[in-house]
Amino acid sequence: MTAMTEAIEVTIFRLVAGRTAADFVAANADIDEWLNRQPGFRSRRIAEMADGSIVDLLIWDSAADGTDAAERIMSEMGRSPVHAVIDQRSVAWRIAEVRQHTARTSSSMRDQPRTD
Repeated sequence: MTAMTEAIEVTIFRLVAGRTAADFVAANADIDEWLNRQPGFRSRRIAEMADGSIVDLLIWDSAADGTDAAERIMSEMGRSPVHAVIDQRSVAWRIAEVRQHTARTSSSMRDQPRTD
């Protein structure tokens, strides 16, 4: 049996002056559609750090899938409104194969407050 692989893509950047995380999320509608068509794409999370930096986290089946998409996004999605809200000079991008993954188990959920 072959082990399932996955990769994490992390991009951290600042927004252009006067733009908010909500502006960035709204400007991503076409990018989200594009991502959902990419081979190996699993999920995406967008977060804002206390200093205002944006963390864009993507999960891929493999680093090759994520790298392939990253190499094509500007040529395929260069007209997306999202590029106008990102301070391109601040972008730091990395992708790495996952070496270990821990998921919450049902036994760890017993400490959660009841909702019934």
